[in-house]
Amino acid sequence: MITLLQTAERLRQGLTTPDELIGSALAAARESQHVFICLLEQRAIDEATASTRRWQQGAQLSPFDGIPYAVKDLLDVAGSRTTAGSITRAEAAPALKDASVIAALSALGMIPLGKTNLTEFAYSGLGLNPHFGTPTADVAVDESRVPGGSSSGSAIAVQRGIVSSAIGTDTAGSIRIPAAFNGLVGFKASTGRYSMEGVHPLAITLDSLGPFAHSVVDCVALDAAMRGFKEVVIEAGHLSSLRFVVDDGVMSDPTLQPAVRQNLLSMMERLRAAGAQVDRRPVVAVARTRELIARSGWLGAIEAWRLLAPVVEGPEGHRMDRRVRTRLRSARDIDPAVEMRIRSLRVELMSAIERELDGAILVMPTVKHVAPPMAPLATDDALFASVNLETLSLTMIGSLLDMPGVAIPSGKDSTGLATSTLFSTTRGRDDHLLSACLTIERSLCSAGIRR
Repeated sequence: MITLLQTAERLRQGLTTPDELIGSALAAARESQHVFICLLEQRAIDEATASTRRWQQGAQLSPFDGIPYAVKDLLDVAGSRTTAGSITRAEAAPALKDASVIAALSALGMIPLGKTNLTEFAYSGLGLNPHFGTPTADVAVDESRVPGGSSSGSAIAVQRGIVSSAIGTDTAGSIRIPAAFNGLVGFKASTGRYSMEGVHPLAITLDSLGPFAHSVVDCVALDAAMRGFKEVVIEAGHLSSLRFVVDDGVMSDPTLQPAVRQNLLSMMERLRAAGAQVDRRPVVAVARTRELIARSGWLGAIEAWRLLAPVVEGPEGHRMDRRVRTRLRSARDIDPAVEMRIRSLRVELMSAIERELDGAILVMPTVKHVAPPMAPLATDDALFASVNLETLSLTMIGSLLDMPGVAIPSGKDSTGLATSTLFSTTRGRDDHLLSACLTIERSLCSAGIRR
């Protein structure tokens, strides 16, 4: 698949034009099933025409001027309806202006191609949507697999090569999980790294944004663009200066699929051989966070219920995905004292993991398993609930502790399905994490490793 930076280079060399890029992307998008909730055709064509003219005049806004990208239908794009993947918002008024990150990308000339599909109200890690259909990856497997959620359409738009990059949101794993299932790089930022203006909320304490792409270097470039920077200032460092902690507590989980475990260990052994310091030990703060979530519940569920209760219990509630509605309702009776305890322990655990890692990068599988078959999950609600919880179980840790995370493909299982490794740092150390992941990518590529 052609990457964002490769596309930018083709534009620089005059090997393509924005008109050609948009024409090709729109054609591919029209042929795809369930990837987009709506295409922004006229805007894309008009902006491509203007961008092509700028390139001809040598007045391009940035190296990415004219490159299309996909945006999760949880972000406002002026003139289009933000559905949040829900049929209950079918009559919502069109957005009056772009979300802040969309405006930042537009200032650099990048073009939103369309609004991508997602789990209803972004509330599942599997990506199924009964209203708009469920997008699937272009992989040769025996049966359709879930795309991962909630940012399913954004991930599949990149996986299928419709666009080279896409924007998603992540509250409990909604970027990292679909990146893992589809062999992509996905970056979930610390909260506050990007403006959330114009983003439909789910759980305001935990909601964050980030990009999907085929490489870390593309994600770093898009991260800068989403913050309005024309220049990328984050660079790869030296592998010998990096310390990694592989969480043995997570790695010893009996539900971890063997290929996921082995591919992660092989990846880290290659990095160790190339000069990185790699330690394996249980991370106490991670274990305590997993225990807190299992015992007391999910903070994101409490906040989501508070936000969406009027919809769930209102006249349109019966039209919702029954699985999403049931899961939201499960949080309505959580005692306020329990919520206070979760919030208090969250602050304590954020400090604890900062001390425990002491500047090292936390390493664990992004998801315990490869993408599961879709058909059984679509018909068996109990199975859906249990698989959804397992799918979210590792990414929820970083979300609760506000840890930025980058999901990087680690290999494939015996059937050809992707596995993924999650690299995370403590809150606010996004630049350090992205620099480290650039170093990881450069090291693995220079060693001839093919993901």
